[in-house]
Amino acid sequence: MHIKKKWILLMLGMAFIAISGLFVSEPSFTCDFSKINGADVSWLITSTIFVLMMTPGLSFFYGGMVGARNVISTMLQSFIAMGIITVLWVAFGFSLCFGDDIGGILGNPNTFLMFQNVGADTYITPTGKLVGGATIPLALYALFQMKFAIITPSLITGSFAERVRFSAYLFFMMFFFVVIYCPLAHMTWHPDGLFLKWGVVDFAGGIVVHASSGVAALAGAIFLGRRKTQTKNEEPANIPFVLLGAAMLWLGWFGFNAGSSLHADGVAVKAFLNTTTASATAMMTWIFFDCLRGRKPSAMGAAVGCVVGLVACTPSAGYVTVGQTIFIAFIITMICNIAVYWRSQSRIDDALDVFPTHGTGGIVGTVMTGIFIQEGLIAGTWDGFVVFLYHLLAIAIVFVYTFIMSYFGYWLVDKFVPMRVSIESERVGLDLSQHDEHYGLAHFGERELAEYERHIKDKNG
Repeated sequence: MHIKKKWILLMLGMAFIAISGLFVSEPSFTCDFSKINGADVSWLITSTIFVLMMTPGLSFFYGGMVGARNVISTMLQSFIAMGIITVLWVAFGFSLCFGDDIGGILGNPNTFLMFQNVGADTYITPTGKLVGGATIPLALYALFQMKFAIITPSLITGSFAERVRFSAYLFFMMFFFVVIYCPLAHMTWHPDGLFLKWGVVDFAGGIVVHASSGVAALAGAIFLGRRKTQTKNEEPANIPFVLLGAAMLWLGWFGFNAGSSLHADGVAVKAFLNTTTASATAMMTWIFFDCLRGRKPSAMGAAVGCVVGLVACTPSAGYVTVGQTIFIAFIITMICNIAVYWRSQSRIDDALDVFPTHGTGGIVGTVMTGIFIQEGLIAGTWDGFVVFLYHLLAIAIVFVYTFIMSYFGYWLVDKFVPMRVSIESERVGLDLSQHDEHYGLAHFGERELAEYERHIKDKNG
């Protein structure tokens, strides 16, 4: 039996982390519970569960959109993030994001290495600032933030669906998490982070989650190139899966946004209200806009529209009024709808339109946040104008940095493990070629199977 080096490397990494865990002392789960608020803890536990549910929801959302030969592989690319990112987060990811500040850009990896010091108590930085909520255990805040880290690389997968090698994707996901996600999370959400010091606010991930994943998706679609015509023209395998996934995302987004208040308070209720209002507004706007352009109202359009609304309100959910939320969702939905059309007419094969929806929605949503927050452009003051400019600067930095580093990450991984599957593997579908599984409705032609079997024999011979 021939074992490929890539799997040896991944297994050794897993073994190293597992053995390292034997040498780490457990943090204390006792503290002064007089400062811990039971309602806040209950709400954050609930929100954490909701946010985790978004990743399986995304699996269904993406899985239903692709052809029948790629349903399982597409769903697994999202689902697997719940495993690999969780391990990395506990080992060192939480430290890189929320450890003691290094230059406003990254956290000290030793602060919470292997979840040391992550227990029931709260944590104060050397600069005297609080990490996480004042009324919840640090371990709960770390778990809540973990779910954001999980779904972000999962979002990228829609751009290179139906043509990426699974093992190469695992390596890229780790690269993206360490090199892109962790610095952006630190700069945006750590109390000593660079963006936060500039006055840039991102309530629940317009920059950290959606802009970063969308731009990385754009880089991936460009790097991997277009799918073969046969695969590209296949009908969606299961539109009910898309509706189910959108519903799970909508439900989970209540934890995503309202949970970001870190309290069971009025801000959480406001974010909850703005979230559902934005999603409903965007769903109807997408359908009406499609109809104005001569299309029929579709289930796919309703599902995509509702998710665009959720993206649109994410950076501002806890800051703006419900009326402003309706306006933001309305404008961003039309922009994203047009972006999807423009992308379809271009040479860029972003298979499931990750950049036109998540990337564009996160970028424009952040710009709108700089306009409508009380300290922003709407204040009508010079300070408000400066805050707005800082939001623009942050978005520019995120776009340039994420695109360059993502493209470099694809190139680097491709040097060791080819990112793209062979033509034969793409024709027969990734479910069979990457995982030896197939979706019940998939149809494999005898010629395609014969070509694939011959390709495997030649490769192993």
